[in-house]
Amino acid sequence: MARHSRRTPAHRDRGPGWDGGRPNNRRRLSQNFLADPGTARWVVRLAEVTADDLVVEVGPGEGAITRFLAPAARRVIAHELDPRLAERLAERLADRYRDPAKGVRVVHGDFTRSRPPCEPFSVVGNIPYSRTSDIVRWCLEAPKLTSAVLVTQLEYARKRTGAYGRWSLVTALSWPWWSWRLAGRVDRKRFRPVPRVDAGVLVLGRRTEPLVPVGRRAQYRRMVELGFGGVGGSLSASLSREFPAGRVVDALRSAGVDTGAPVGLVRPDQWVEVFLALSGPGRTGPRRGRRG
Repeated sequence: MARHSRRTPAHRDRGPGWDGGRPNNRRRLSQNFLADPGTARWVVRLAEVTADDLVVEVGPGEGAITRFLAPAARRVIAHELDPRLAERLAERLADRYRDPAKGVRVVHGDFTRSRPPCEPFSVVGNIPYSRTSDIVRWCLEAPKLTSAVLVTQLEYARKRTGAYGRWSLVTALSWPWWSWRLAGRVDRKRFRPVPRVDAGVLVLGRRTEPLVPVGRRAQYRRMVELGFGGVGGSLSASLSREFPAGRVVDALRSAGVDTGAPVGLVRPDQWVEVFLALSGPGRTGPRRGRRG
């Protein structure tokens, strides 16, 4: 690879993504480039981008989605881990987008180590499958993020949107503040190189009205983690370790949850109902110090 002899619009951060001075290969970076313009347009439509929006793109690669994001958004910040791709994309876009306050800024570096924008923004990306959990976690923790449209491994999206009637811990934990939706399936043959599995488009949306007050976030998380902990032999027994047993039975019944139901079969909206029943107005959260 030729040495970089001049500064390009892509910010260089020779940390993650470099190995002995050479870029990691495609397999190590989980790079499967979207090769279908129709799918790229669909992903951008799902993001509902307007001319006033700031969009952060994860893994732009060769710019398949970027080319449709750029004309639609006020500004796009594209994070690319592969230094060669970051430089190529920056050079390709340099003539078209010269105003730093608008257009596209390509950043070379690890998206999950970046600082979220201080203004409302959305995230769009065909993301590396191996980094999906880290990227989703970053999105859920970003204070100003409004939505995320992510092309992920289909199985990941299915498991976190209840496609099998089962729900994951991360979905239940975030449900009061975020909606999760599988928008559709993308055939694996629409990527280059062709991956082994199909992709899914996962859509996360911040709720305008949280289902649980922000001030009770810690109490809610503690209850859900207690339930998923599996201590006690059943969901009822697990929750009863820190809540009065009678209230637990009543709360589960009011939410339509069988006391012996496997924790993974409890829908996120039912978790919210159980929490509000157990820790509603005038009631305290889990009792600390009663374990054992």
